[in-house]
Amino acid sequence: MARRGTAVLVTASGAALLLGVGALALWPSAADATGDGRQLYLDNCAACHGAELEGQPDWRQPLPSGRLPAPPHDASGHTWHHPDRVLREIILRGTAAVVGNGYESDMPGFEGLLTEAEVEAILDYLKSEWPERERAHQARVSAADAAAGG
Repeated sequence: MARRGTAVLVTASGAALLLGVGALALWPSAADATGDGRQLYLDNCAACHGAELEGQPDWRQPLPSGRLPAPPHDASGHTWHHPDRVLREIILRGTAAVVGNGYESDMPGFEGLLTEAEVEAILDYLKSEWPERERAHQARVSAADAAAGG
């Protein structure tokens, strides 16, 4: 009997482990999504916005071209002031297309280069790097935007 009980215990443990691995494959953990977002950010955004989200120097002062340098995406910048909808549009269409009225920007659009899921992963990564106060503010701004039909 002890052997049979042991076999059942091992089988049950093995089945639970396999189920856990399958569940992880279907629903990646927040840490995995953030890691993917970090790599996507490094591959697509860091050349201008900095590997540590620091942005370009003097990002509030126009360049000789009249365009603004890339802003930081950390708490010192203004990314967290914008709702998710606007951030997605800026990433996909570029700043000039979103702002309009002849505004010029060096920020290109990544539509056709990044999927919506990849954009979400990048945004999740950025948010994971913000202090709680900035995350909470950005969540409120996003909720208000969504409630207003944005």
